[in-house]
Amino acid sequence: MSTKRDYYEILGVAKSASQDEIKKAYRKVAMQFHPDRNPNNKEAEEKFKEAAEAYEVLSDADKRAQYDRFGHAGMNGGRGGFGGGGMNMEDIFSNFGDIFGNDDIFGSFFGGGGRGGGGGRRGRGTRGSNLRVKIRLTYEEIAKGANKKIKVKKYVPCQHCGGLGAKDKNAFQTCNTCGGSGQVRKVTQTFLGQMQTVTTCPTCHGEGQIITSKCGHCKGEGRMYGEEMVSIDIPAGVQEGMQLSMSGKGNAGERGGAPGDLLILIEEEPHPELQRDGLNVAYDLHISFPDAVYGTQVEVPTIDGKAKIKIPAGTQSGKIFRLKGKGFPSVNSYEKGDQLIHVNVWTPQHVSADEKAMLDKLQTSDNFKPNPEKSEKGFFEKVRDIFS
Repeated sequence: MSTKRDYYEILGVAKSASQDEIKKAYRKVAMQFHPDRNPNNKEAEEKFKEAAEAYEVLSDADKRAQYDRFGHAGMNGGRGGFGGGGMNMEDIFSNFGDIFGNDDIFGSFFGGGGRGGGGGRRGRGTRGSNLRVKIRLTYEEIAKGANKKIKVKKYVPCQHCGGLGAKDKNAFQTCNTCGGSGQVRKVTQTFLGQMQTVTTCPTCHGEGQIITSKCGHCKGEGRMYGEEMVSIDIPAGVQEGMQLSMSGKGNAGERGGAPGDLLILIEEEPHPELQRDGLNVAYDLHISFPDAVYGTQVEVPTIDGKAKIKIPAGTQSGKIFRLKGKGFPSVNSYEKGDQLIHVNVWTPQHVSADEKAMLDKLQTSDNFKPNPEKSEKGFFEKVRDIFS
C-alpha cells in the first residue's frame, strides 16, 4: 500500500498558510490537473482527486487541527469509516464546484459546460451541517478500542419524498434564469480582451431546477428532524480532546444535498487508581515500613487487570518500577507505553506508647540512620530516566 503524501505538500503551502492561501493553492493545482484539461489522463485524474482530498481536510478548521496533531492516522482513526480519502469525481464537483467558477476567471478555462469548472451545475440541494457528539471512554476501552452505538438526533432525509423536497419526481421545472446549468455567465470587455465570470444562479441556487409543488411533509426541505442509530468504531489509543470524524453521518442536506459529517470528541473517564501520562500509566503504591525492609510481593492494578510485582528487600521510598508495555498503544504508530509504579513507604501519623519505645530504640541504631549510596539516583535523575 502506497504512503499518502502530506496534504500541505500536495497543495504546495506551508503549515502556517491561511485559509485564503489554501483556497488559492487548491484552485491552482485543480486547474493544472482538471480532467477537462487532461482528457483520458489517469495520472492527472488521481492528482486532481488527491488535491481535492487535501483541500477537504485543510479547508475545515476542525479536520485541519486533527490532521496537524495526528497526521493521516487521525483522519481515519486507524480503522475504516472516518473521513478523509476515497473521494470520487461526483463528490469533488458537488462539494467544491464553486471553487472552479465563482466571480473569477477560473471558469473561463472550461467555458463549454461539462462536469466541473465552467458550466456544470453545482448539484442538487444544499450540503448538511456537521454535528458534534462527545463519547466518554474508560481506560480499558481506550487501551483496546471500542465500538459504541449511539442515537444521534439530527436532520434525516424525508421518507415521504426521498429527500427531494418535491411532491413527486415530476414536480420540477428547469430554471428559467440559468437554463438548467445552475450558473450565470457574464462576459465583460477589458483591456486584455473579453473576460468571462461565472456565478451561482440566484434563482435556483445552483441546482438548475426549481420545485413546482413541495412535499407536504417536509415543506420542500427534503429532510425532517429525527434520529439515527450510529455505530462508531473507536481506535485503540485515543486521548482526551482528540476528535474523530465520520463522513456523511451529520445532518442530512436540503433537497438531496450531501450530508454533513459527524465529529466525535473523545473524553476520558477518570480511573479510580491509575493516572494517564501520555502513553504511560502511573500508579502510586503504598507499602509498610516492614515490607520495605524485608521485601514483599504485591498485586497492582493495570489497564489489563491485575499484575503481581516483587518488591526487593531494602526498597527506598520514591523507587519507581516499570512494567514494560503495560501502558496505552499509540493511535498513530505501533508504539506502546509502560506502567510506572511509584513506591511510597507509609509513615504512621499516630503511634502507641509501645511503638514509640521501639522507635526510640531503633533511632539510636546506626543501621537506621540515612546512608544513601553514591550510586543511588536522585529524584530528577529518576524522572529523566523514565521519559528518556
